[in-house]
Amino acid sequence: MNIQLVGNTAELMDGIEELKGILDFAISDSGIPLTIEQRDGSDLCISFKDGQGKIIYNQKIHFFRAFGLYIEQLQEKKDEFDLTESPQFSTIGPMFDLSRNAVIKIPTFKDTIRRLALMGFNSAMLYMEDTFEINNEPYFGYMRGRYSHDELETLDDYADFYGIELIPCIQTLAHLEEFLKWSAASRYKDTRGALLLESEETYSFIENMISSVSKPFRSKKIHIGMDEAEEVGRGIYLNKNGYKPRFEMMATHLRKVLDIVEKNGLEAMMWSDMFLKLANSSGDHYSKDTEIPDYIIEMTPKDVQLMYWQYNATDKDHYTSILKKHKAFGRTPAFAGGMWVWNTFATNYGLSLQATEAALSACKEEGVQDVYVTLWGDDGYENNFYSSLLGLQLYAEHAYSKEVDREKLAKRVKFCTGIEEQAYMLLNQLDTPPGVEPDNKEQTNPSKFLLWQDVLLGLFDKHVEGLDMKPYYEELEKTINEGRNAAADLDFIFDVPEKLASVLALKAGVGVKLKQAYDDKNTDLLKRIAANELPEIAKRVKALRDAHRTQWFKINKPFGWEVIDIRYGGLQNRLDTAIERINDYVEKRIDHIEELEQERLYFTPGVEKSTGLGWCSYYYRMASPNVFFHVLPIY
Repeated sequence: MNIQLVGNTAELMDGIEELKGILDFAISDSGIPLTIEQRDGSDLCISFKDGQGKIIYNQKIHFFRAFGLYIEQLQEKKDEFDLTESPQFSTIGPMFDLSRNAVIKIPTFKDTIRRLALMGFNSAMLYMEDTFEINNEPYFGYMRGRYSHDELETLDDYADFYGIELIPCIQTLAHLEEFLKWSAASRYKDTRGALLLESEETYSFIENMISSVSKPFRSKKIHIGMDEAEEVGRGIYLNKNGYKPRFEMMATHLRKVLDIVEKNGLEAMMWSDMFLKLANSSGDHYSKDTEIPDYIIEMTPKDVQLMYWQYNATDKDHYTSILKKHKAFGRTPAFAGGMWVWNTFATNYGLSLQATEAALSACKEEGVQDVYVTLWGDDGYENNFYSSLLGLQLYAEHAYSKEVDREKLAKRVKFCTGIEEQAYMLLNQLDTPPGVEPDNKEQTNPSKFLLWQDVLLGLFDKHVEGLDMKPYYEELEKTINEGRNAAADLDFIFDVPEKLASVLALKAGVGVKLKQAYDDKNTDLLKRIAANELPEIAKRVKALRDAHRTQWFKINKPFGWEVIDIRYGGLQNRLDTAIERINDYVEKRIDHIEELEQERLYFTPGVEKSTGLGWCSYYYRMASPNVFFHVLPIY
């Protein structure tokens, strides 16, 4: 498709040239005329009539969303069209977790920025606990794939092609375990993850962080974190200074951090959960029953934007209630929802899409202007952010219409990503085998715990007793395979899910089968399991690991893959040990298998009464009940 650009396009051409890599068009004086007009305060207007097109836009990012819509309509061979969209929010963007081992490669990030531009996102937050360089702190992000100043500057320059504002999101209170674990950081340490307050060295360090991380970016915004800081003041600080109320400590600390932010010419955002948590006697940070005391409102600084985060509520009234509580602080908060890509191989679209509809409808009614969607990577990020693109597209469509047209959403995600909506939805099914409700609102994650659990120990076997997993995962493997499109740039993200389904078809139920055969003293079946099933599982695990490694290195820097590699190595070795233990038993070299003598218990008591199979957040809890590492006191 040849397009002739008419109008002032100087600020747009860098971005337009880069989009040629993912869209089928060329710029030509003999192409279809497209008049481009920037108009302050305007809606997005995209039209085509009598062989000529026109785009009217306000912000730069609006042009790129409009340009994508224009090409999409032409590709559908429409003779004429007239589209108008009205932005619903001032700011809309994803937050990329770059701290849980998966640090996105620069070329991959550029590809993502192009897709965000087509969707219409005008912002993105980069969550970096310790994955950026700071002066005179060599252990900060050491061997963690940290970004250099030049890398961050490159990303910021590239995002600016499209009018996308990149915002650093850091931590200035807690969640700093990966830096504070080094002895070189001991002078800043209160607990495993929290900084030592009321220490001049700590505030010099924070100033160093803020100064360093803000320099590569055009944005004058910075997110200073401060969420989930329950440990603050309870470690070395307590030993040195005695007890102080946490809110008093937090308010004083926040004021000092905001002074540093102001000194650097920046504006701060922060997570709001600790303020509401400390206002609730139960510690539930987003309870509808929370009443915020006047002293908390009075002591909370006014020069910081609070960000309400919530990912699992599907009731619009809940979001409305919590948003109204935030307004007691005298301003409308920002909001951060989430696409559930964390702690699982399967993106939980069943929950995420419903939560998004409820949350963003409430945000529109309550006048929220700044909206983000988080893509956390807890416990090693076995998943990947590309698998969340359907969810991101939903956020984008909400950002440009009061109500989302589902047919338009499906067309847009196919246009912007090359992948069909139903293909993304298949990922959800990795976590919805028999025993799980289709929408998986309880966030059960069997795709992870059934993979990593040990076949001899079977910590989750009780959860799947009586459930026929094999045909479910065999059919899912087949469906994923049949839905793939080798011509799509992002088709590679389905290789891991396909091979994982193949592994789970055998492994999900083999522990139950093994225990039953042992209890029944069925040595013939035990022999077949050791000779056939376990070696076949090991073969499939190797294919999964190879696919996972290829995916990781295509998307991320190498740092962090060693964690996943070690998990696969452990799984392979334990399968090998299981084969040897079973053979020793059936060939009478040992008279019993102690692991199989043990009664199977529920990992999560009460799960049998739920609509899911349970949830586990950490690999080391899935793989073994024994000691992986010695847990020291909190400091």
